[in-house]
Amino acid sequence: MARRTLTTTAAAFTASTVLLLTACGGGGDDESSDGIKGAGSGSSPSTPASASTPSGPERPDITIPSSFQLTFENWTSSDPVEQAVLNDGKEEVRAGYAAIIENDPDSEAVAFYDTEGVRGLTKEWIKSYTDKNVTVIGKLPAFNPKVNLAENGKGASLSYCTDESAAMTRNRKTGKVEGNPAGTDPYVLYSVSLAKNEQGVWQNASVHSERGACSR
Repeated sequence: MARRTLTTTAAAFTASTVLLLTACGGGGDDESSDGIKGAGSGSSPSTPASASTPSGPERPDITIPSSFQLTFENWTSSDPVEQAVLNDGKEEVRAGYAAIIENDPDSEAVAFYDTEGVRGLTKEWIKSYTDKNVTVIGKLPAFNPKVNLAENGKGASLSYCTDESAAMTRNRKTGKVEGNPAGTDPYVLYSVSLAKNEQGVWQNASVHSERGACSR
């Protein structure tokens, strides 16, 4: 379910489902690996995917059913700017999976959290599921987030890890459930670049994923 990497000028999201979790988003050097997606430091218990959105411009309402438990562990920071990056970065992840579950490649929530340069590529990633008539189920924790802020205050980088051990896809018609192929490393490291738009929203500008580059 992992998002593969695509580096073009300002962004990148390529999408090819290597079966389930590995096609969840935009990055990865290994052509055969994909993974489910989904900074700053801080300590707090896991945050459920239904957590409230940050203050500021009106954000889209994103709902994820209990059949897919997308959680965010320790996505907190004492720095308010880092926390804003974490909040919007988390919502972009939630928006992508919600679009898969809702069978909606043209999700307005995804468009809200992606720069124009990566929007089409994120859509391709979502379609790698919806075109196969599958949705995502199970559990996907996103943990160990780290944020770095640009000196000009308009850019940031966010890295985090996901564990796809209990994440699966389910065919909407047949009900068939599948996980990653046997022997697939369940851990995927994501490196995201974000740009702050005029409304103060931190939007994804690029994503790179690397399977096996992190662990618990």
